[in-house]
Amino acid sequence: MIDTSNSPHVKLRSIGIGDCQWTEGFWADKFRQCEEVMVPHMGTLLKGDIGHGYNNFKIAAGLKEGKHQGFAWHDGDFFKWMEAAVYIYASNQDSKIVDELDEIIEVIGKAQEDDGYLHTNIQIDGIAHFSNRKYHEMYNCGHLYTSACVHHRVTGETNFLDIAIKNADLLYKRFHPQPKELSRFGFNQSQIMGLTELYRTTKDKRYLELAEIFINNRGKSEVVEDASTEGYPIGDMVQERVPLRQETEAVGHAVLALYYYAGAADVYAETGEQALIDALDRLWNNVANQKMYVTGAVGQAHFGASTRRDKIEEGFLDAYLMPNATAYNETCANIANAMFNYRLLGIKGDSRHADIMELVAYNSALVGISADGKHYFYANPLRYNHGQREYQDNRDCTESANREPYIECFCCPPNLVRTIAKMSCWAYSLTPNGVAANLYGGNRLATKLSDDSEIKLHQDSRYPWDGDVKITIDACKPEPFEFLIRIPEWAEHGTLLVNGEDSTAETKPGTFAKIHRAWSAGDTIELKLPMDVKLMKGHPFIEETRNQTAIKVGPLVYCLESPDLPEDVRTLDVYVPSDIQLEKQNDPDVLNGITTLTGNVQVKSDERTSMYKPIGDPEWKSTSVRFVPYYAWSNRGNAEMTVWLPVVWK
Repeated sequence: MIDTSNSPHVKLRSIGIGDCQWTEGFWADKFRQCEEVMVPHMGTLLKGDIGHGYNNFKIAAGLKEGKHQGFAWHDGDFFKWMEAAVYIYASNQDSKIVDELDEIIEVIGKAQEDDGYLHTNIQIDGIAHFSNRKYHEMYNCGHLYTSACVHHRVTGETNFLDIAIKNADLLYKRFHPQPKELSRFGFNQSQIMGLTELYRTTKDKRYLELAEIFINNRGKSEVVEDASTEGYPIGDMVQERVPLRQETEAVGHAVLALYYYAGAADVYAETGEQALIDALDRLWNNVANQKMYVTGAVGQAHFGASTRRDKIEEGFLDAYLMPNATAYNETCANIANAMFNYRLLGIKGDSRHADIMELVAYNSALVGISADGKHYFYANPLRYNHGQREYQDNRDCTESANREPYIECFCCPPNLVRTIAKMSCWAYSLTPNGVAANLYGGNRLATKLSDDSEIKLHQDSRYPWDGDVKITIDACKPEPFEFLIRIPEWAEHGTLLVNGEDSTAETKPGTFAKIHRAWSAGDTIELKLPMDVKLMKGHPFIEETRNQTAIKVGPLVYCLESPDLPEDVRTLDVYVPSDIQLEKQNDPDVLNGITTLTGNVQVKSDERTSMYKPIGDPEWKSTSVRFVPYYAWSNRGNAEMTVWLPVVWK
């Protein structure tokens, strides 16, 4: 997925695409749906007249008449869908997928200009190349490179990779001399990740050199409107006020920022520059400890301003400013948070980064797609009340009360689908002499350790519904090697057994437990994690969560949804007793059987016409309600929902 097999500055290296496959349980079910529904359905959209992505390439290639449709960066979203299809092929080896992609790649090749340029919006509309950054040419380039590298690794073919190389050579020719008129151009930083991956694939150092140039260009130009910036916000919105190595806070558009940081992490993995990793550590701390929601979501506002008073969109606000009903939390931003943390996990070997990957995966990423795999959220608030916000004037459905069958700005759906398709690549990493288990669920792994010796194992677990995990070794070398077993930060009093006996390894929450020994086929590792219900609280500086609680079980954040309330009760009427007893139950009538929570809450109905009024003497009544995982809300009709609820202290 990202090839760190030869990266000199990582502690944990990536496994090969397809080395791990889900076999049963939560992610196996999601992958199967991704294979059978998500990817094929999205292909129908993007190859047809709704998504129009393939049509754009055909028009640019002269194979079809018509106008460009979709946003300027729509090519990149099509490349993400292609990447998702490759991950599916890596698992099922269905030759029809490669045949379909080969046909598409042939059309893309015909659309590419002789000098390597490829961007259908600009080509079809006759706009000058690299004339204005608002067209997001770098975004399309980055996703082209990443998708082409993945396609080459899995299929062995070079047809897509050749297109990417030709385009990257053009970028090098234009941007390596660093002309002043292009100095502020590379703001949508997926090209940094893509160029680094192209370097890893081809060993051509020019691409890594160019990736560094794009990092170094940020923050060195005067922040004023010029011909290349007109029509898009400047300054902190695109992370250009402060050079990365001097930056102290995450600012601006959350996707642009986190793609930038992820790209810089890729570059650090190759160069080891201390100033880069120091900056990334500061920025990670700012995001994770001051600007991240309990669901792992980021990007607090659709519109706002940075602390330096620049206009921002879809991005970061001040520290601890965490609105719930108006939270934007773009699906792409949440996924980018996981992408950044996956790279830091490799560099640092610190399990807290895997904790955030998992938090995002189960909550703020997965909420972006419906139970049927065909409808999508772009923004992901933590509260929705009927009458508080109306979305009828929302042109492209980025904020919606219900998941949409198609969103004009279609960046999030293929990003999420490719993430689900590649989730098994995140499950394990390779240590210098062993394996690290990052994510849990029924799977099998067949890979090679860093010394090229083979290891095969399988994992049995009902995680996240159950905290019992069993790993069985099926084949391995006779010499001793290590297993790192992630102990999630929420898992107090976890136990770790080897062949049924105490492993003696320290199981401190938020760390990897290390077991080093000689292993044999049939050996087992059993991890038992307590899946207790926990009432969470926010930092005292978060005004929006003062005297409120959110419910969490293991990695899952739960919410209250109006279908689970009595008819005359709204989510605004519900208060949680501080001593509430919540009972887990498997509900076959809710989304094919998920673990829900039931318990008694306090209810009082508030008058909602006056802006302010005396507190009065509340009349309480008790009622039983059901809580569902946050990712599962909005699958049972137009509903109110809240993650945070006020507390009645007992």
